[in-house]
Amino acid sequence: MIFERIICLVIGYVFGLFQTAYFYGKAHGIDIREHGSGNSGTTNALRVLGTKAGLIVLAGDCLKCIFAVLLTRLLFTTSHPENIYLLALYTAAGVILGHNYPFYMHFKGGKGIAATAGLVLSFHPYFIPMGVIVFFSTFFLTHYVSLGSLLVYAGFMIEMVICGELGVFTGMGRTQLIELYILTALLTILAYYKHSANIVRLVKGEERKTYLTKKNKVEV
Repeated sequence: MIFERIICLVIGYVFGLFQTAYFYGKAHGIDIREHGSGNSGTTNALRVLGTKAGLIVLAGDCLKCIFAVLLTRLLFTTSHPENIYLLALYTAAGVILGHNYPFYMHFKGGKGIAATAGLVLSFHPYFIPMGVIVFFSTFFLTHYVSLGSLLVYAGFMIEMVICGELGVFTGMGRTQLIELYILTALLTILAYYKHSANIVRLVKGEERKTYLTKKNKVEV
């Protein structure tokens, strides 16, 4: 299984290298990393390039994780049905690492939240309502993308353990379940680390709000 895990990480990392915000920005004559927060992700694209750009980047970064997970399922569902959820999570981890740390951009990418949305949408149907409700209710109530993202990760971690303990992931052994929890915890820690500055600003009440209008657009 070690070989399969490595293959899944590599598959994910390759998919994660498709930096939607960076390529969209280049197509419009700018390097997204030189504007706004300097982050190559959905929120910065929304603020710098507008709502349309933000939605396109969100879709692109979600889809790259969805497609990577689908490829993993095609490759391994027949040969490793009992571990397909674990392999899917390794693939998603690779996507998030590729998105956050693309080698050709000097390892300066995004924060992996849109890619994580793709993970939530493709991992198991039980996770979709939690992700959608938690993020959008938080966003529309507070307009803090970072807070919504962090709460989704916390919810994902909790739901992963609950589903695992209830036997939702059919056929998985105890050792594999523990590994699933550990990998989810590591992804959660990474997300919180990438948002450490946002967390400080949230605590101080200085976090910038985001709107689906020109209200939040910055000059380029």
